[in-house]
Amino acid sequence: MNSPHHAHLAEPAATDTAAPLDVTRLLTTITDNLVGMIYRCRIDATWTMEFVSDGCHKLTGYRHEELIFNNRVSYDQITVEEDRERVSRTIHAALDGNEAFDVEYRIRRADGRVCWVLERGVGLRDAHGHLAWIEGFIQDISERMAANEALREAVRRYSSIFEHATEGIFQTTPEGRYLNANPALARIYGHASPDELIAHLHDIRRQLYVLPERREEFVRLMQEQGTVRNFESQVYRHDGRIIWISENARAVMNTDGSVQFFEGTAVDITERKQHEAELEHQASHDSLTGLPNRSLLRDRIEQAIAKARRDRHRVAVVFVDLDHFKLINDSLGHHVGDRLLLEVADRLVACVRGHDSVARQGGDEFVIVLTEQHDEDETLAIVSRLLEVISQPWVDEGQEYGLSCSVGISCFPQDGDDPDALLRCADAAMYKAKASGRSTYHFFTPELNQAISERLELENSLRHALERDEFRVYYQPRIEVASGRIIGAEALIRWDCPSKGLIPPDSFISIAEETGLIIPIGQWILQEACRQNSAWQRAGLPPISVSVNLSPIQFRHAGLVSSVAAALAQAELDPAYLELELTESFVMQDAERINVAMQSLKKLGVDMAVDDFGTGYSSLSYLKRFPVDRLKIDKSFVRDIDSDPDDAAIVRAIITLGHALGLKVVAEGVETSAHLEFLQRHGCDELQGYYFSRPVPADGMEALLRGRADSSCHCQATLDPHTADGCRCAGQALE
Repeated sequence: MNSPHHAHLAEPAATDTAAPLDVTRLLTTITDNLVGMIYRCRIDATWTMEFVSDGCHKLTGYRHEELIFNNRVSYDQITVEEDRERVSRTIHAALDGNEAFDVEYRIRRADGRVCWVLERGVGLRDAHGHLAWIEGFIQDISERMAANEALREAVRRYSSIFEHATEGIFQTTPEGRYLNANPALARIYGHASPDELIAHLHDIRRQLYVLPERREEFVRLMQEQGTVRNFESQVYRHDGRIIWISENARAVMNTDGSVQFFEGTAVDITERKQHEAELEHQASHDSLTGLPNRSLLRDRIEQAIAKARRDRHRVAVVFVDLDHFKLINDSLGHHVGDRLLLEVADRLVACVRGHDSVARQGGDEFVIVLTEQHDEDETLAIVSRLLEVISQPWVDEGQEYGLSCSVGISCFPQDGDDPDALLRCADAAMYKAKASGRSTYHFFTPELNQAISERLELENSLRHALERDEFRVYYQPRIEVASGRIIGAEALIRWDCPSKGLIPPDSFISIAEETGLIIPIGQWILQEACRQNSAWQRAGLPPISVSVNLSPIQFRHAGLVSSVAAALAQAELDPAYLELELTESFVMQDAERINVAMQSLKKLGVDMAVDDFGTGYSSLSYLKRFPVDRLKIDKSFVRDIDSDPDDAAIVRAIITLGHALGLKVVAEGVETSAHLEFLQRHGCDELQGYYFSRPVPADGMEALLRGRADSSCHCQATLDPHTADGCRCAGQALE
């Protein structure tokens, strides 16, 4: 017979009878190919091995002869010391109970690496019935133990995340019952613990969601898509308070494809929703009155039109403009004007029904949208009441003011079928009412279309005027009283329209501001004024400062400082020869912010002037902090200084104030020798007006600077009161 290590199965005989089985060889093959080690050891202190299979070397790193009878090392020695007592206790307990055992522990291989093993064995007795040996099998389970440890670590991490996450984590049944929840979810919903939440909320659809159909939508999305993302709903807290939540979840499926449960997260987004609502309200409502603004007004008109189409009703758009508001606002200050606007807003709201809308169009303009109108008489009844309510005296801080308004009315469907058309028609009708004597109303009529068409035509032409080079800059000289010299000029824009001729700024600047065209137009004026001033200096003319008016919209534009710097650099003009003018009323609207912007402009080296001084409501505490170089007295005060004691007193006060603040004072609108003599006598520094020159084109200004004999300005900008009463050069130019 072959030796056990070389045994093999005998070849089958030629007959159908099978050859006898070589059991020894079969057992040897099995033991050699097992992934692990078969052993027999004594039950002694060191577990002395009497037999180990060839798997010994792969498992322990030792050859079998090194372990047999502890030739090199005992098996007890390669067992990790910390595990020996436990292993011994486990094995002896099984042996004492006459049972098989299995135990997991660590061994240190011959190469020093520690690995996990699983040992299974059974005790054997000798001829006397005493336990003498153990026979068993040891296999490497390191990979399984590592996987188990990784799983345990993942479970620990998940448990930590689950318990300490700031987001609510949940598992729910499709029917709406909580299976699991973490502490964060309990806090979000106002429960003391997850267990309390699970016990209380047994019907999520009815108990949790403010709108039960939101839960139905949640389940529908889960069934169709298997997930939901950023699913926002309002829910009830345990205390009854309503909050907003956002859920992200997925459906966990059974092997048969049915939904086992939903799991996901929920976060409280109430604060974010409130912030969004505030931003939305700010974007759609007037900051002063809280009424809907232009943007929301359009939406309200569209909704009213849609409903009127369905119900076959009329819609009236009522445009309300306060009469003489600018006078109150400019003379008493914006704080009084703001209180007046709040009062008017309250009165208008009190005049309409709940389903009507009152909006602030801007400035002193309001728009009312009257819905469910059946005829003109119904609309007129509301408008008549409105006029009566607005006309009631207004008392502010003990002072009584008379109020009135002009009202224009357009109606859907006869005057238009969209917000823009109805607003245009109501606006045109309002101007007709204002022209009719104010404190009245006017319905839109087709004849007013002509006025609208002319305005639209003007607006359309204005959009192309810049690219067609239709703008012109005229200059009005500024005279120094002490020397009689021209020391500056104000740059004034004119529009040379091919179809309408020379158009003054009053006719198109408001349109430019409404359409945003004021930004490129203002930049062009700035560049052209700088270019022309630089050209005069290169031509050897006496250097002067050129003043450029900045509109409020232009001043608020983020790129103003850089555009001024670019204009100066492009023209190679010393900043000292550029002056920027702002009206007093605008400067005081947002004094702190405007002061910061003015400081930035001053750093460029340009001069700053406050125009139309005396018409606003300046705070002296602000005025002395502004980086201002000049005050320009409004011409409305200069016009009657020789006949109106009040105007004369105001002009004297402004001159005194300006000098006290270290500022130059300029009087605008100087037209007569009487004006000149008064202003000279009271120490005004500089003068500007028709007495010296009307605004003239660049070549006319150049002639004044050169003092040419053939100049059309025969007074030659003299301060001699005996010259002709008022210069008439460039007499055809418009101011």
